[in-house]
Amino acid sequence: MFRENYKNLFSQIKPDETLVDSAIQTTRDKARSRQKPLNSLRKPAVALVSIGLCLSLAMPVLAANVEPIYQLMYLVSPQVAQLFMTVQKSDEDNGIKMEVVSAYIHDNIAEVYITMQDLTEQNRVDATIDLFDSYSINRPFDSAAHCERVDYDAGTKTATFLITIEEWGNQNIVGDKITFSVREFLSHKKNYKDILVPIALSDVDVAESTQRVSSNGGGGLDYQKFVGGDQKPIALTPSAPRSEFSVEGISLTGIGYIEGKLHVQTAVKEPLDNDNHGFFYLKDGNGNRVDHNYSFAFSNQYEQPGRIDYGNYVFDLPQDEIGGYTLYGDFVTSGLKVEGRWRVTFPIESVKN
Repeated sequence: MFRENYKNLFSQIKPDETLVDSAIQTTRDKARSRQKPLNSLRKPAVALVSIGLCLSLAMPVLAANVEPIYQLMYLVSPQVAQLFMTVQKSDEDNGIKMEVVSAYIHDNIAEVYITMQDLTEQNRVDATIDLFDSYSINRPFDSAAHCERVDYDAGTKTATFLITIEEWGNQNIVGDKITFSVREFLSHKKNYKDILVPIALSDVDVAESTQRVSSNGGGGLDYQKFVGGDQKPIALTPSAPRSEFSVEGISLTGIGYIEGKLHVQTAVKEPLDNDNHGFFYLKDGNGNRVDHNYSFAFSNQYEQPGRIDYGNYVFDLPQDEIGGYTLYGDFVTSGLKVEGRWRVTFPIESVKN
């Protein structure tokens, strides 16, 4: 009787596919933000509450295991969604184990220590592991949260992460359940610090080929002046990678003068599979550093083969003076990406003085 009632109930639940897809996409978008604020303006819909009540009378564990249902519930009501999640303090996928070590609260701050361990001999978890903004922190109360790596044990191939959650509103959140999930991570990262790019800047000439591009980000003192708003900045037309630049995973695809300013351009292939990034700066004859005036980026993601992101760095220095400077840069590249589905759910406890 119980199973028949549940089947009848579940067959009547037909969530709008567009809404479900939107919920899933919204959750993915949240995972790309390093600060993860929870929208305090969400209000449970009557229909979702009805679904939640019905499921609670039937088989709540199943609701928590149906991913689209969970994402839809969390989008509309985090409180209801987390209520249905069962406690699971460890999870294993692709030979990687994620486990909750401790989860407690003091004052209005919750601290959670979570480990990731490679159970194989592949050494995919190392001291440079980066969750690549692929993690989600789901909780039933308004707060700000972030995650950072705090330790690595080479003997056990185990990395430890600290999740810090600062609660808003002085609520009693002791016993509330948190869900932490990860879908991929990077490792084997390399840092290139203060490297000299052996290009004779006195030989740099006016760019032969340029293009107007749609910027998808950037910064610097003059960014708003030359790139901000609806402006389409002028960029170098990418050329074949230059051999003077030897950072694996990043290519130097152009250097030249455009409208009296020095432009330096890099390219990163398939940026969603790595975190390769960096920036250039100049040094004068006395070793003093000169930063770029502004930078901007654009992508060829709609072209073949694959996506390439271009970074453009602009220096406001006259061409007849650039020979007195040298080009330097700082860069970070990753050597390995590991995908999987790891998710743990756990209650937080108070610290007893």
